[in-house]
Amino acid sequence: MKTQVGIIGAGPAGLFLAHLLKQQGVDSVILEARSYDYVLGRVRAGVLEAGTIDTMHNLGLGERMEREGLVDDGLDMRFRHRNIHLDLPGLTGRAVKIYGQQEVVKDLIDARLEAGDPLIFDAEVVRLEGLDGDTPKIHYRHEGVDKVLDCALVAGCDGFHGIARASVPAGVIETITKSYDFAWLGVLAKARPIADMTYTNHDNGFALCSRRSLEVSRLYLQVGANENPEDWSDARFWDELHTRMFDADKTEIAEGEIFQRDMARLRSYIAHPMQYGNLFLAGDAVHIVPPAGAKGLNMAVADVRVLARAMVAFFSTGARSGLDRYSDDCEARVYKTIRFSVYLTGLLHKFDDMSPFDRAMQFSELDFIAGSETAQRVIAEQYVALSDVSD
Repeated sequence: MKTQVGIIGAGPAGLFLAHLLKQQGVDSVILEARSYDYVLGRVRAGVLEAGTIDTMHNLGLGERMEREGLVDDGLDMRFRHRNIHLDLPGLTGRAVKIYGQQEVVKDLIDARLEAGDPLIFDAEVVRLEGLDGDTPKIHYRHEGVDKVLDCALVAGCDGFHGIARASVPAGVIETITKSYDFAWLGVLAKARPIADMTYTNHDNGFALCSRRSLEVSRLYLQVGANENPEDWSDARFWDELHTRMFDADKTEIAEGEIFQRDMARLRSYIAHPMQYGNLFLAGDAVHIVPPAGAKGLNMAVADVRVLARAMVAFFSTGARSGLDRYSDDCEARVYKTIRFSVYLTGLLHKFDDMSPFDRAMQFSELDFIAGSETAQRVIAEQYVALSDVSD
């Protein structure tokens, strides 16, 4: 099989890239190692920045998002029985939308399959060949048969553990990593959400209340890095969430059936450059952010908007300048976005090695934000549009 762009991975990065390329007449084939059901079952963040929302609409895929997604105008940060409310439209003129990443992925997959464009599930890529030449080959196994995809360019959108980045010769890509000594226990519950996305910094640790719909809440607790979801009974989870949200009388946060649990172990990861020869990496393959700030999906979309533009120019004019600049064009945005996520993580979590001085400075920073509209605007601007790129 031959195509212009071979895309490894049917997550947001790979799917958005394929649609952006098709819109400009460039063919692609997506190879996904997992099954259709597995891909749709991956629960991730669901906060869409303005740039991601616009991209969905520009691709003609925003109808269900507009019908079922929720506009989120506010962001709250609680500490010591106080609350900082960020009026996002008032501070920035923009809002975000709550629409689960798995719903975005479903829209993108369904549109591609309906159009009959190549998207092969259960296709495990086993080897990449000729990445530094003009005719790369993707060797993969599908239905027990070894196959080869010939292409001009390869897009590695297969995540942190994928084969794409691992196929780059040693020493070409430099990495920077920061790991945290805690995790987020996340649940989905059939419970009425509270009005706004709400973070809290409590002496017991961080918590977050968000929503997936008007009937489903997405809720998180900071827990030990080695804990398991099974360690937390429903009753224990709800009691701790009420405590950390300063909901002593248990009247604000509605409880309901917890029907899904997962654990996110926090880390920051940056790989640079984001390319080697005719292999171009995007999304989680080259950067991981702590989930505070909900930037992962939005960063992936921003990456492939830059990459799609460069690939289209290459196939239409033969010019490689955009491809050669891909990493440099993304670098400043990537670092700024990760910086914001790290900042929020440091501001809102309780760390085991915190001294009393460190804790006092953390609360002093929150107190300053509470009294400064300028500080609130800085946070709001980064929250709603930091990952965006100009077309």
